[in-house]
Amino acid sequence: MGSVGQMNLVAGWIAIFLGLVLGAVIGVYFHHEAWLGGYGSWRRRMLRLAHISMVGTGLLNIAFALSMVALKIVAPPRAASVLFIVGAITMPAICVLSAVRPALRHLFFIPVSSLLVAVGVCIYRGLFA
Repeated sequence: MGSVGQMNLVAGWIAIFLGLVLGAVIGVYFHHEAWLGGYGSWRRRMLRLAHISMVGTGLLNIAFALSMVALKIVAPPRAASVLFIVGAITMPAICVLSAVRPALRHLFFIPVSSLLVAVGVCIYRGLFA
């Protein structure tokens, strides 16, 4: 695995760590029924989504990196590598930004499309066939 896969491995573990930290921080307030407008409020849902998206996109990055090792891919596709990292950064960031300013939810196309294209590049290149 070259530096491309190593970048995703490191990014994945950092994302998981930050997701767990965010989960711990917002978990301190979960017992307050009215916190951020109540359990079903937009802001509270977006913060929960930010927390879980950090963990989930971190796992995607780790899966990509470990797949490169398992499949003995010497030169992983740089585009997929970068797009997985972009998704791991922008998904939770846009969740948090949307919690503060709901109109920013329209930016979700950035992480969603980056992750879709990353997976598409992997499939196209036959990495997971």
